[in-house]
Amino acid sequence: MNNSYPQVLVVDDEAVVRKGIARVLEGQGLSVRMAADGSEALEIMEAEPIGIVLIDIKMPGMDGIEVLKHIRTNYPETVVLMITGYPTIETAVQSVKLGAMDYLTKPFRVDELEALVLKAQEMLSQGKRAGLPVMQAEQEQLMPSIVGNSPAMRKVFAKIRRAAPSDSTMLLTGESGTGKELVARAIHALSPRKENEFVPVDCSALVESLLESELFGHVKGSFTGAFQTKHGLFELANHGTFFFDEISNLSLNIQAKLLRVIQEREFMKVGSQKRIKLDIRIIASTNRDLQEAIKEGTFREDLYYRLSVVPIRLPPLRERAADIPMLVEHFIDKHNKISGRQVEGISQRGLETLASYSWPGNVRQLEHTIERILILEDCEVIEPEHLPALITQRQGEFQVFSEEGSTLEELEKRYIQFILRRTKGKRQEAARLLGINRKTLGAKIKKYGLRVNW
Repeated sequence: MNNSYPQVLVVDDEAVVRKGIARVLEGQGLSVRMAADGSEALEIMEAEPIGIVLIDIKMPGMDGIEVLKHIRTNYPETVVLMITGYPTIETAVQSVKLGAMDYLTKPFRVDELEALVLKAQEMLSQGKRAGLPVMQAEQEQLMPSIVGNSPAMRKVFAKIRRAAPSDSTMLLTGESGTGKELVARAIHALSPRKENEFVPVDCSALVESLLESELFGHVKGSFTGAFQTKHGLFELANHGTFFFDEISNLSLNIQAKLLRVIQEREFMKVGSQKRIKLDIRIIASTNRDLQEAIKEGTFREDLYYRLSVVPIRLPPLRERAADIPMLVEHFIDKHNKISGRQVEGISQRGLETLASYSWPGNVRQLEHTIERILILEDCEVIEPEHLPALITQRQGEFQVFSEEGSTLEELEKRYIQFILRRTKGKRQEAARLLGINRKTLGAKIKKYGLRVNW
């Protein structure tokens, strides 16, 4: 045996499983102890130092989650790997949230076991925080707003970590609501430019006639209304990071000028012949297929290749369903603080309902769903009946286009009635949710002859 290697403890109530794992690890030169249940495992850990623990989640008596909690509290340097024959989203994510490095699902291959134990050894030898995956530890410090531990998101985190220190231009692709701006901000926060400005511009929100002036600035008198010299967004971002959100919305004219900025690292204000040197990193995002836009003639091919030096695709939520429990917990905590609520969490049935939905609006839609529940529902634990009808396919809740040919007044009447029902007739709360004052709400209640008391 190589005594420089950490001692490993295998905890499983099935003798054939723990002995099989022990045989594999001993073949790697590791010293292995075995325990048939959680109590025996903790007795062994009290008596001798253990570096790595493999724990079965489902065991009689003290289950693996309880053992994990005890280890995290009393032996924070120990690396824990969970084993499960019941691969549910909830237990897998719960174990990682509680501090397990990773998990194995029975039946697992020998090479999977060896690879994870090798990774655990590396974490110990490098002095990493044993209770968290490496990327999750970094994420807590530098990317707290990006939540996820699925394989798809780990790939994204790895790309962020590798690309952030460089000055390379980056292109973030993905559907609306996948968190492209969050990733851009994380790249900036992890880069040498982090002490300087991060300047985002929504290309779909700016008026085309004003966009050039907004980006490049202008000199006094350069056009009607230019009463004074103005600094553009590029100047504001100098030495920092410039983020073009939904860059496919730029006109071909602005695309040509942006291409010159990327190539020459200088620009001129509108109405000026003076060139200004520029030291910025450019990150762009799009929810469109730019290759298709090139074919359609709405996006420059040369700009596309300049932007996509380092491409990162953000997966839609339906491709990372394992992250839903972690995201839900994050959003409940966030909106509990904002709204002053004390919702404890979500039931397993509620999670399963969320996991079965396709989420066309992605993470943004999930957050809005949780926010809506905390505002409108009087519950301590979120159950399927608290979820919007769109997600559960229930009937009887408000849906904007539930009737063809509805007039705007009819839709307004029904929506106000829906909110009044949800707030049990409390006009102040209903007015706040509707974004109008109480006097206006009173006038509309009278106009539509709405019922107020429930």
